[in-house]
Order: sequence, then structure tokens, then C-alpha cells
Amino acid sequence: MSANSPAAVIVLAAGGGTRMKSNSLPKVLHEVCGRSLVGHAVAAAQELGPEQLVVVVGHMREKVEAHLAAGYPAARSVVQVEQKGTGHAVRTALEALAESGVELDGTVVVTTGDAPLLTGSTLSSLVGAHEEQGNGVTVLTAVVPDAFGYGRILRDDVDGAVASIVEEKDATDAQRAIAEINSGVYAFDAKLLAEALGRVTTDNVQGEEYLTDTLEILRTGGHRVGAVVAGDFRDILGINDRVQLAQARRLLNDRLVERAMRAGVTVVDPASTWLDVQVSYEPDAVVLPNTQLQGSTHLGEGCEVGPNSTLKDTRVGAGAHVSNTTADRAVVGEAASVGPYAYLRPGAVLARKAKVGTYVEIKNSELGEGAKVPHLSYIGDTTIGEGTNVGAASVTVNYDGVNKHRTVIGAHCRTGSDNMFIAPVTIGDGAYTAAGSVITSDVPAGALGVSRAQQRNIPGWVERKRPGTSSAEAAAAAGAAGAGVDGVAGV
Repeated sequence: MSANSPAAVIVLAAGGGTRMKSNSLPKVLHEVCGRSLVGHAVAAAQELGPEQLVVVVGHMREKVEAHLAAGYPAARSVVQVEQKGTGHAVRTALEALAESGVELDGTVVVTTGDAPLLTGSTLSSLVGAHEEQGNGVTVLTAVVPDAFGYGRILRDDVDGAVASIVEEKDATDAQRAIAEINSGVYAFDAKLLAEALGRVTTDNVQGEEYLTDTLEILRTGGHRVGAVVAGDFRDILGINDRVQLAQARRLLNDRLVERAMRAGVTVVDPASTWLDVQVSYEPDAVVLPNTQLQGSTHLGEGCEVGPNSTLKDTRVGAGAHVSNTTADRAVVGEAASVGPYAYLRPGAVLARKAKVGTYVEIKNSELGEGAKVPHLSYIGDTTIGEGTNVGAASVTVNYDGVNKHRTVIGAHCRTGSDNMFIAPVTIGDGAYTAAGSVITSDVPAGALGVSRAQQRNIPGWVERKRPGTSSAEAAAAAGAAGAGVDGVAGV
């Protein structure tokens, strides 16, 4: 069996997580950097390529099962109806596999569903050492700055094997000084694990089956209990409350930002930049302060995003600039420009060199190459051709109260400011529309669309209708000055 392909990985994710103080969300579904806690555990496990991947669920299991089915279909959910301890959880998983005809032979990794910093690389090192050393079980450990509350690893002086794990409450002063702790992650020989679990008792204060009891069972049975120290002690940190959740988010984000910078991305202020694990990028992208990149967002080569921008599941093309913008499931083409203070909603697609300017909202619309919507406009359910300029304060009126309709504005059009396009309507290539127009009918190519009343002025209206106001006084003064000028000119 290859060190990278264990027979099974079992993820323990049945606990209630009462310290999270949540009535609607189980602990393992809380998110860190765009992925649930259990999602992080499953993703790390999948890097090993296990033959079987099992997640033991319990608390709010319907939600956890639905989450796994939607995002991680390769993971098999097994229900631990009553949470009777970690040993019972693993035994439940093995029994479920056996009932489905799966007989495990090789290495079984047991990990937890609340350790989002644990990496596939660390798990691979655990499996490799376990198989190379021929251990009955190998414990993943960590040397931590503060070991308070953790089980301490006591090693054999001769060969460095694990002699025992002593809990904080049972440890002597000398044992409490030990900095190496148990992570709760193990690699077992499958056959030996099944046998040892059959001998685990509930003879303890909690009346539960503890997985840690299998280590003593295997050791007294003549099997070596090994240990692998995690290269980064933070890998093994578990989440028990929202304070730890925030700390893990900060730690993981630091890793993600560092990875981006080492891949050629300039991150001006790492402390105010937040990345999800699925974010991807190309060299020479620049991320300015206070920017959040979420979901599957991708940054093209040499693009610049930020400051003060939030992009979710959005693609930014090479050389594009996106400033002070919120974007959700949008596409920004090469050398395009967005913002400041723009909102790209789902389905917004900007071609090369397109421009979306200040206080512009784009929804389910395509802008052709070089097309511009520079100011104060709403463009919804619209196709805009190449080279077209949409005047300020324009709206494509796409909703009639029941259905959505589409507007088509052709190539190289010039639409006036303060236009309303009442969809469905089509503006032909090269057409113009006059400022202040409400366009309700198609405008042919090359035509000028005008829809507004002829202006008329009513002289003296202000002085008659608003006497005593500052406006009336200003008008009267202007009239007197005009009369004086006329009198002089007539002399």
C-alpha cells in the first residue's frame, strides 16, 4: 500500500460543538476561508487518495449529510446515532463499511472534522512514517508553546515509541512540563484497529469508548505505537468556540496570502486582505488594501484589484483594474476597468477594454469590447455592442412587474444622459438617443431616437407664483440689471 493511498480515512464529525453556541448550525459546518470545517478535513483527506473516505456524522446530521452530498460526493456519511465516544464513532464507521462488503486491509487514518489547518501533506507524512516503521498505530503529535489542557505524549527512552498518553488532570508536574501533545489524529493498521476496538470498554467517568484506549491495547499486545511530530504545531489546532474559529481563520488566511505572494502576486497589505482557499491567480496581479477575494475568484496576470473591493466567484482578466467594487459571479475582461463604487451582479460579463464607472450597477448583461457605462446607471438584462457609450444616469427598465425583458444596444451607439430604455427594445448599430428620452420603441441603425416634450418657457412665473422668495428676488434683480443695460445701449 502506498503511503499516499491508505485503505480508508475516517473523519470524526459527529460532535455537538456546544461551545459554538449555535442553534442552527453544527460546529463542523462553520466556515473558515470559504470552506466548512468538515470540508477542510475532507479536502485534506482526499489529497491522500484513500480507497474509502468516511465521515461520521451525528449532531444535526441531516444538514451535514446534505452539505457533504452537495460539495463532497466522494465522502460517505455514516451516522453515529448516539455519541458514545471516539472509539465508538470509529467502530461505527468500520461496521458500516463491513456491512456494505468493504473489508479494509492496510492503513486507516482517523482524523477530526474540526481542524481546518491540517494539511494533506501532514497526513501524508503520518501515513508514510506509519508504514515505513511498521507500527500498529502512529500518533500525529505537535510540540506547542502552551500544552495546558492537552494529553501529553510520554515516549520510550530507548526507541522513541509512545509509551502512553497522559491527560492534563492525571499528569504529574514533570509530565505537565512536556510540550509534545496528542492531536487526536492517528494512522492504524486496519486489522489491528478492528481487533483493538473490540476490546475497548466504557469503564470511565464518561461511560464512553475512547479511541485512545486502543493505543494501550496495541502496545501491551506487542505492537509498536509510533509518533510523528507535525512540522507546524498549528496544523493540529481544533475549533471549539468562535474565538478559536476566528483565530484559525486568521492563521489560514495568512498562509493563503503568503502562498499568493510567493506565486508572484503583490499584496500591498496582507493584514487587510482576505482570500478563500479556492481563489487562484497569475503572476504580477496586484491586490490593494481591504480587499476580499471569495469563492473561485481568479486574478489574471497583471490585473489590479482594490482597494475596498469584494469579489466572489469572479474572473478578472489580465491587465484589468477593479477599484472599490463589489462583484458576484461576474467576468471582467482583459484591460477592462471597473469602479470606483461599482456593483457587478451575477451574469455581468465585460469584454476586453470595457468600462463600468462610478455608481454603476450591471446585472445579467454583456458589454462588448470597448463599451462604456461611465456614470450613475443601471444596466440589467442587456446586451451592449462594442464601442458603445451609454450616457450618465441611464436605466434599462427590464422589469414590467411580472416578467423580465431584454434590451439590446448595438455597436458604436451613443446614448444620451438620463435615458430610460423600456425593455424589450433594440437600439441599432451606430444609433444615437437624445438626452432625457424615454425609449419605448426600437431605434433603427444610424437613427436618432428622441422621446421628450418640446421645451417652453413661461416668463415671470417665479415672481408671480413665488413672491418674497430668494428666487423671486434674484429674478427681479436680474431683470432690473437687464433693463439697465438695455437703457444704456439705447441711448
